[in-house]
Amino acid sequence: MTKRKDEKKGELSVGTKQYIYRTLRNVFQRAEDRKIIKSNPVAEVKKPKDNKDHEANVYNEKEVQQLFTLVQDELFHWRIFVTLALAAGLRRGELIGLEWSNINLEKGTINIKKVIVKGENGRPIIKGPKSKKSKRIVSLPPSIVEELKKFNTNWKKEKLKSGELWIEKEREWVFCNEDGTHFYHSTPSTWWRRFIKRSKVRYIRLHDLRNTSATLLINQGVYAKIISERLGHADIRITMDTYGHALQTADKEVANKLDNVFSPQKKSI
Repeated sequence: MTKRKDEKKGELSVGTKQYIYRTLRNVFQRAEDRKIIKSNPVAEVKKPKDNKDHEANVYNEKEVQQLFTLVQDELFHWRIFVTLALAAGLRRGELIGLEWSNINLEKGTINIKKVIVKGENGRPIIKGPKSKKSKRIVSLPPSIVEELKKFNTNWKKEKLKSGELWIEKEREWVFCNEDGTHFYHSTPSTWWRRFIKRSKVRYIRLHDLRNTSATLLINQGVYAKIISERLGHADIRITMDTYGHALQTADKEVANKLDNVFSPQKKSI
C-alpha cells in the first residue's frame, strides 16, 4: 500500500484528519439529536485545515449592485433572503430558522437563536446555532428595515389569503412555504442555482453571499473583531484565516493613504 508523503513522517494527511473530524462530529450530533447525550462535545472544535491559502469567492461592489437590480424581479421572499444574506452575513440555516419574533423592526435588529439543518434521513432539525458565539444580535441598515416592514405586511396578507391551507400553527417562519411551514434546507440553494442560470450572473455559492458580506465590511474599514462577532464566528482566528487576503488588501490601502501624510511635501518653486 502506497503511503502519502505526510503519512511517511508518522502524520495523518489533512484529508484523513478532516474525514475523522466529520465522522466524529456526525456521530456525536446524531447522539445529541436522539437525546443520548446532552450536547455534541466536538460542536465547537475547528475543522482541520491545510496550509494552502484559499481566497473566498465573492462579488465585488459592482456585482452586488447588479445582483440587487436583478433580484428585484424575483418573488418578495427571495429578494429579502438575498438581502439578509448580504447585509447581515447570515448562514443558510440561520435564515431558514428565522421567525418574525426574532426580528425587532423597531430597533432594526435580528436575534439569531436557532438554525434549521439537514438531519438523519434528510429530515430537518431545529436546533441552536453551531457555537455559543453564533447566538448573536445583528443590526440592519435602516433601508433594509423598511424593506422588512413591507415584507412583513405582505407576509401577513399571504397568510390570510391561504386560509385553511396554512397548517403551521406554532411558529411564524419568515421564509416559508404557502402552508406556513419552513423551507427545506436545500430549497434556497436550488432557487439560487436557477436564478444564477437565468440571470447570467457570475456563479458563486449561496454561502459566498455571507463571504461577500464580510468582504464588503472589510473594504469599508470595519474592524475584524466586529466582523467576527457579526458573523458569529467562534473565534476571531476563523475570521482572520477566512478573510486574510481581503484584510491584507485593505491594510495595504490604509498604508497607501498614510503615505500621503508621512511623505515630504514638495515645495512649489
